[in-house]
Parts: sequence; C-alpha cells; structure tokens
Amino acid sequence: MKQNLTHIHSFSILDEIIAHQSINQLSLNPHKTFATSFTELGSLVTEKTNDTQLITFLASTLERIILAYLDNFPDNIFWDFDFLVSSMLNQALVADDPVEFLKYFGDQIISLLELCGVKRKIRFRYVHDFIYGFDWVRWVQKETETRANEEPLSLNFLNYLLGRCEEILQLICLEKASNYKLCNEGYRNPYCFSRKPEDEHRLLTYLAVNQLIPVTAWNWNAQAVWNKPFQQLREEFSLKLNIPNKS
Repeated sequence: MKQNLTHIHSFSILDEIIAHQSINQLSLNPHKTFATSFTELGSLVTEKTNDTQLITFLASTLERIILAYLDNFPDNIFWDFDFLVSSMLNQALVADDPVEFLKYFGDQIISLLELCGVKRKIRFRYVHDFIYGFDWVRWVQKETETRANEEPLSLNFLNYLLGRCEEILQLICLEKASNYKLCNEGYRNPYCFSRKPEDEHRLLTYLAVNQLIPVTAWNWNAQAVWNKPFQQLREEFSLKLNIPNKS
C-alpha cells in the first residue's frame, strides 16, 4: 500500500505542474467538463502493474511530454490523457525492454510536439488532430489493408508523422505549402474552416456529442474507429454550425 501511494504521488506531481501554469484542463468527454487527473490515471496504472521501475519511468516520461505540451502548444484546449497513458503502458508491458520502449516513445512524441508547435515554422495551434485520432484516420485510410490494425499511437504511426512533418516543413521553407499558409493569428490551419479557440471548442464538442471522434482519448480503453468519413463530416458540421472560413 505504501509503495502504491508513492507511485501515485509521482503522478500527482504532474497535476501540480499543470496547475502552476493555470491550465484549464478541459475534456472532450460529453459527460465531463474536466480531464481525468494524473493522480487518477496513476491509480489505474498501479492496478495493472506493480513494476516499480516501469511505473517510475512512465511518470517521468509523462512529465517530459507534458512540459513539451505546455512549451509548444500553450493554446491547446482539450487535455484528455487517458488513452495516451493506457497506450504507453500497454505497449511497454509487451516490449522486450519496457524502459527503453518508454524512452524511445517519449522521445518520438516530444520530437513531434517540438516540430509542429509554436516554436518552429509549422506552428500548429493544437494537439487535437493527433491525440483524438484525425491524423491517424487519414494515415489508415490511405492503406487500410496494412494499417487498419495499427494502434493510433503505434511507433509506426509516430515515425510516419515525424516524416510527414519534415515534408511539410520543407514545403514551407520552399514556399510551396499552399494548404499551410499562416492565418491572421499566426498559426497554420490546413482546414477550410476557422480554428480560433471558440470555433475549435464548438466544433469538436459537437462532434464528440455525435460520436464522431476517431479516438475517444478520454477513455482508458478507447476503441479507435477509422472507417468513417471523419474529414468530410468535420467540414459538413462546420458549415452546419456556421463556423466561419479560415482567415
């Protein structure tokens, strides 16, 4: 019991880090306002494993990821981490070397956040497309026969995303990224509709209520869905909600 409390404390520190930044940890869960705390997620982790080294390294990897979130995506709205933590843990438990897996996984996520965030030229405003599976759906739908069974946070997908972001960065540098021009607020938006905070919040919450989020990242045991026209539906509902065009 004492050991479990120690482990959970290491996760509660993550809540303190976010609290110090005055982040409003909203959830996209239609039945909740705020995201699951890391203290609660730590309890779920300790229910699944008592490997002290693994739990400690998982918490420290999450700390690195959270700091990268805060540093590179300060405007991020929704903070659901349930599926991310669950996926990290499940993949680590079946890896040959769980700690090495977590180190590599954390490095890949952080590289992605740094590459796409406000400190680099890509300058995406949110992590939403990644964490809620919209990026993963586009990837799967290009080669469904080989990718349909891939985890939304698999290393194969993360490696693809890193390569894709490097391609986007190169196009931006060559001034050939017509779909990724900077909007008036200084962010890149590849969609036809506005992604200002009030518009992003309204559209994503509407999609969540209508069960049109590919990865329900607020669920520990989320079942990802790829075989729906999420991109088309997102655009259709943006029109229905009178969300303005991007500017």
